[in-house]
Amino acid sequence: MTILDSTEATPKVPDIEHAPLPLPDKRRRGIYILPNLFTTAALFAGFYAIVQAMNQRFEYAAVAIFVAMVLDGLDGRIARMTNTQSEFGAEYDSLSDMVSFGAAPALVMYEWALQDLGKLGWVAAFIYCAGAALRLARFNTNIDVVDKRYFQGLPSPAAAALVAGMVWVGIDNGFAGDDLRWYAAALTIFAGVSMVSNVLFWSGKSINLRKSVPFIVLIALVLAFALISSYPPGILFALFLAYAGSGYVVAALRWRRRRSHRAEPASAASPTYNEQAGDTAAAPVEGASSDPGSKP
Repeated sequence: MTILDSTEATPKVPDIEHAPLPLPDKRRRGIYILPNLFTTAALFAGFYAIVQAMNQRFEYAAVAIFVAMVLDGLDGRIARMTNTQSEFGAEYDSLSDMVSFGAAPALVMYEWALQDLGKLGWVAAFIYCAGAALRLARFNTNIDVVDKRYFQGLPSPAAAALVAGMVWVGIDNGFAGDDLRWYAAALTIFAGVSMVSNVLFWSGKSINLRKSVPFIVLIALVLAFALISSYPPGILFALFLAYAGSGYVVAALRWRRRRSHRAEPASAASPTYNEQAGDTAAAPVEGASSDPGSKP
């Protein structure tokens, strides 16, 4: 065999250095602008509330938290209406909520009223902040297994509205934070504990905005806006305070109903005196057979 034949029999090895790079299997994913724009605006409102609280402008800080709450309610609905939901948007929304409805209300309330309580003040603020973090983490993990009609625990925007509403009402009525520090501590702890409780709160997700409604509903909305505009701090604070209490009221009514249902089978199992007397009178006499088909 010649040298040429041995060379041709040797398999050719491709040149790895000059081989073209393989194309990526997946393209780079983008993000949707419209819903994330509202989420960014809500995040900015929460950050703005913290900055204004550091500058002792607590009324602006409270209003900024309410603005963040409105923007947070819009981003999710816009994403569903425009079919632009994404995992990135869901995670970004949770981080924004932690700043706007977790850290911002706790810091605003601490700067306004709780810092004069010393250790109790920052503990109350931390209970609220930790409650908001745990509430968001539990919501993200149980989002596919819970009833969409109800929230498990007080929603973090409603808890933030409670805290910001109290600050706004106190300032509007001429109260200093030191005058209401004990009420502020109690409300802050209540809001934080309610977020991690198992109490159910109506979510409002069953409302279909695309469905036609009677004309009276539009009139009711106009009256509601007129009522809120008459005194925004007090009306908003009263509405969210009633919402926070509604969950406990419904839970108490359900507990009472379950207790009454448990008592009914026990009372039905024990016959009354008249029923026992009737059963005794209907019993056969001695010597007679209880079987109607048998002979005496």
